Amino acid sequence: MTSKDTWKEICETEGLYVPLFQQYWWMETVCYGKRWDVMLSKGHGHLDGAMPYLYGRKLGMKYILQPQLTPWCGPWLNPSLDSTCRHYTLSALATGLRHQKAVLCMQCFPPEMSDCQPFLQEGFLSTTRYTYRFPSLADPEALYHTASRIRRRYDKDVAALCVVDEHLTLDEFVPFHIDYYRRRGEKDLIGEDLMRRVVTAACSRHQGLLWGLRRKGDNVLMAAWFVVYDERCSWSLLLAIAEDAPRGAMSYLIWQMLHRLSLLTQSFDFEGGMDPNLAFFYSSFGTEKTPYHCIYRSRIPFGKRILGV
Repeated sequence: MTSKDTWKEICETEGLYVPLFQQYWWMETVCYGKRWDVMLSKGHGHLDGAMPYLYGRKLGMKYILQPQLTPWCGPWLNPSLDSTCRHYTLSALATGLRHQKAVLCMQCFPPEMSDCQPFLQEGFLSTTRYTYRFPSLADPEALYHTASRIRRRYDKDVAALCVVDEHLTLDEFVPFHIDYYRRRGEKDLIGEDLMRRVVTAACSRHQGLLWGLRRKGDNVLMAAWFVVYDERCSWSLLLAIAEDAPRGAMSYLIWQMLHRLSLLTQSFDFEGGMDPNLAFFYSSFGTEKTPYHCIYRSRIPFGKRILGV
């Protein structure tokens, strides 16, 4: 049995929580056409920890990076471990990652994983990034009323002009998303095939929502948002807005979907916030600024630029 086969069994074990971005099905989806594997750390007859990762080769050199649409991956630890075993397991995974001998390696850890010391001891460097979260969706109305007035000012106007579409199709969303980036003078780096695979896989498993906001009267799409979720958290992955959307349209759609997510999961993550404009937008909802670690190592100067990955 390969390490990936073992990981698939772990992910399918009833009652054992494996976060969405580390799930076997997720890695299969976002790494389609590429290569991925998982490092395992085994104890006495059971799995102590694991670390799925995307890898590839370019110019004869191996690299390990985050898959697209995957904000973090990093180590998974068996929840039954005590603090000492957790440290030893992280050390084993850090050693295993170093032994991959990748000339370029980068992995982002989930915010819940605050201990990256074993990786630093193996020669990796660490940087801190930030995202914006609602730790609890138990009372979405209370969250709404703690948001800034900027986020609430135009809601009545938007509600009078637009209606939420809970059944937005991929055939409409994909070109809408591509056009959104084109109007900004940017290339949509996600790619149509990846968008279709991820949305289809997540929604078919009842772990994704693709909603739109349509203008009343002519039914024209004004905004769209794709979110993934598991039993503990939900994450914003893809969004787009029309050039002539009414002010506050995206915020209105977000609040509407957060009400639905409050019935499906426990918390919400805007997934990102290093860009100053996005940080302002996300924080204005009343979210908590949340740090997470990214560890990296490059054995050649300017490794990412040289490899073009």
